[in-house]
Amino acid sequence: MLKNVATVLLDGVHPFELGVICEVFGLDRSDEGLPVYDFGVVSAEGPVLRTHAGFTLGDLYGLDRLEEADLIAVPAGASYAVRDYPQELLDALRRAVDRGAWVLSVCSGVFVLGAAGLLDGRRCVSHWSHTELLSRTFPQAKVEQDGLYVEDGRVITSAGTAAGIDACLHLLRLEHGPEIANAVARRMVVPPHRDGGQAQFVERPLPRDRCDTVADVLGWMERHLDSEMTVEQLAEQAHMSPRTFARRFQQETGTTPYRWLLRQRVLFAQELLEATDETVDSVAGRSGFGSAAGLRHHFLRTLGTTPNAYRRTFRVPASAGAAGGAQSLGTVS
Repeated sequence: MLKNVATVLLDGVHPFELGVICEVFGLDRSDEGLPVYDFGVVSAEGPVLRTHAGFTLGDLYGLDRLEEADLIAVPAGASYAVRDYPQELLDALRRAVDRGAWVLSVCSGVFVLGAAGLLDGRRCVSHWSHTELLSRTFPQAKVEQDGLYVEDGRVITSAGTAAGIDACLHLLRLEHGPEIANAVARRMVVPPHRDGGQAQFVERPLPRDRCDTVADVLGWMERHLDSEMTVEQLAEQAHMSPRTFARRFQQETGTTPYRWLLRQRVLFAQELLEATDETVDSVAGRSGFGSAAGLRHHFLRTLGTTPNAYRRTFRVPASAGAAGGAQSLGTVS
């Protein structure tokens, strides 16, 4: 049973991610019938640390505090992805996993776990902007591109910032059951479980600056997203053979015509769900998916969530204005 929790800090720690760990495990909620932990904040680099926000932290435990912890949490910090770590810390993390303790990282804290060898052969996740570097730095890790958190053995990794809350609540469910996790979530005024993964939060601007040859075709495709179109038709507009057009399109956009169009469908549907009160059926029609079932299918595959769940998360007030942009989309074969 989880009783002893330590969060370990390095210079440049991000205060919010540290606060997530403190909020879930460091507060006494015994008056609400919730677990109370022997909680300690540990410094891996001296008696005083400077946070990424500029203020300092003192009166911290030494690394020996990690030896008795049932959970060691590693919040994110500035430059964690490209710096070195004290060998004593890495050794302590390995010993913790070997003796059956949990180790949990938030966002870039995963790089500390990787340096300790805890990601080798394990599934893991970090903020979407770190996944490519994480894969290069630790090639034996099984880095997932999506997901708010991943549990593999006694190691839990989480994506950026607030995903640390999701990971901590997941651990509470594992250790204490859903009633305790739900009660803590209510106390924090957060959902006990969020649908979907990071994909719904990732911005993907169009690489138009490199599209010298197919730029006009891209513009036409954006304006006619609800029209059926084939590679042959698009190639004719570009005055190329289908084979040459497909090759040039791939070179200049980094993807195929079908995948590019599918992404634009999803982006436009996201805009409509965020900024209008149109029904899901109407959004599906305008964005070229034809039906709510088709829209749901592609939302799940692309974003890991449903149109209704996405709207609940990102809906803006009607006064903010209707979505602009492209008009719809059809099928590319």
